[in-house]
Formats: sequence, structure tokens, C-alpha cells
Amino acid sequence: MWFRHRRGAAAAALGAVAVMLLPACSAEREESLVDADSLTIGVKDDQPGLGLDVNGELVGFDVDVANYIAAHLGIEDVELVGITSAEREEKLVSGEVDMVVATYSITPARKTEVTFGGPYYVAKQDILVRAEEDAVDGVRDLEGRSVCQGAGSNSAFRITDGLGIDVLELQEAETYSVCIERLSEGSVDAVSTDNLILAGFLAEDPDSFRFVNNPFTDEKYGVGLPHGDVAACEAVNKAVSEMYQDGTAVDLLEEWFGETDLEVVRSVPQFEGCG
Repeated sequence: MWFRHRRGAAAAALGAVAVMLLPACSAEREESLVDADSLTIGVKDDQPGLGLDVNGELVGFDVDVANYIAAHLGIEDVELVGITSAEREEKLVSGEVDMVVATYSITPARKTEVTFGGPYYVAKQDILVRAEEDAVDGVRDLEGRSVCQGAGSNSAFRITDGLGIDVLELQEAETYSVCIERLSEGSVDAVSTDNLILAGFLAEDPDSFRFVNNPFTDEKYGVGLPHGDVAACEAVNKAVSEMYQDGTAVDLLEEWFGETDLEVVRSVPQFEGCG
């Protein structure tokens, strides 16, 4: 389980004895990641600019945010592991990872299984098409076209179910990197997801794709935590506030997305609350 990393098993045992000696009205403090001495954090490993495996090293905005939060918690022993969109809840709930920082949009359904810190960034859904495609200027232009989304993502469903747009075909791929391959090959007409994700792929190959840059939703990127860990959520929110106040967030956004046309959000996001 996720609380396997608590500091000092011996100290914990002594603490349990001490609790037994306290008056009956005293309550034992619940397990929390703030008591951890190491963390396993799930991040993306196939999304340029956010989380990408480069010669065995994970790099990107989400990776840097994960490391910043861990440092704010005072935890130096941090293992970053690649995770797909479809695996995020499963690996967090099972305890395979302690935290998820992986373009993890906060939704009411996910809140039933996961406690979210943040958001640490509010992205907006947009569209990426091939460079020569000049007939798609907004989401309504996807009517009658094929759209790809990554497994475990809700992006394309916001177009079909949310906006009632009748796309020709909705393809689902294991990851968004596969969607981008299909877009490049011509087997799909568009990829629609968060603009940070699209901007990262565009920066890698600006001559092959065009960023529509006409957003139509807000996507609140949360830090996934074990359900009910309020103390960790509050600590994460403090870390995110500091990250914006000390200029780190803006510096990281500029580093990873500054060469694109993306208009990044520079202010501290409004937090969802930890209760």
C-alpha cells in the first residue's frame, strides 16, 4: 500500500504503544504521504514537454512539478515511473505509485477514488491537425472527420457527448503519441486534447502539424493522491502556491513551451479544496 514509505517502523511501533496509554478521547493521526521518507510518482513518459523518456531519463514540465512538490515535502528519495492515462487510478489506488502528476484532469468521477491536490495548471482543450489542413479552425469543423484520443482520456467524448458533434470516427489509441503517429500517417484527421499536450508534440515537429489554437474547455491538472489524504493535499497546495509565487512555474512553462504559440497561464490556479 502507499503508506509503505512511512518514516521509521520502530518509531511507529513506539508511537502505537504511546497511543494506547493516552486517554480514550485521543485520536491517532491518520497515515499520510507527508510522513513518507520516499515517494514513487507516476508521470507520463511519452509526451514531449510534459513527461518524456529521453535516454532513460524522464524530463518535462510535469516531471519538474513532481520533483518540486517532493522537495517541498522534504522528500529526497523520489522514484519517477512512466504511467499511461488508463493506468492512473488503478496504480494509485493499488499503491503501486504514491502520487500521480501526469496531465491528470480533475473530474467528479475521479474524485470518488482519488484525492486531488491543486490544480497545478489549468490547460484548455484544443486541436492539432496536419500542417496542410486549412479547413479546421474550431471544434465544430470536426463534424464528419475522424478524431483520435488516448485510452483513459475523456477528450474526444467532450466533443461527441459534451458538444453533440457528429464525428466520422472516434479512434482510441493506447497513448497520445500513437494518436500523433496516426495523424502524421493520415489515418486520422485530428487529435484533440489538452493544449499543453498538443503544444509539446508540435514543438517536436512544427513543420508537420498545425495548432488550431481555438480552445473550448478548461482542464484542471491535479496531483493525484491516495483517497482521503487531506494532509498531503494541503501540503501539495502550499507547494503549488510557492511554485508560482517564486517564479518557478512560469520559468518551467517558458522552458518547455516557450517556442510554441501556446498562451500559457501564469497565475496560481484556484484550488479545488481538500475536504
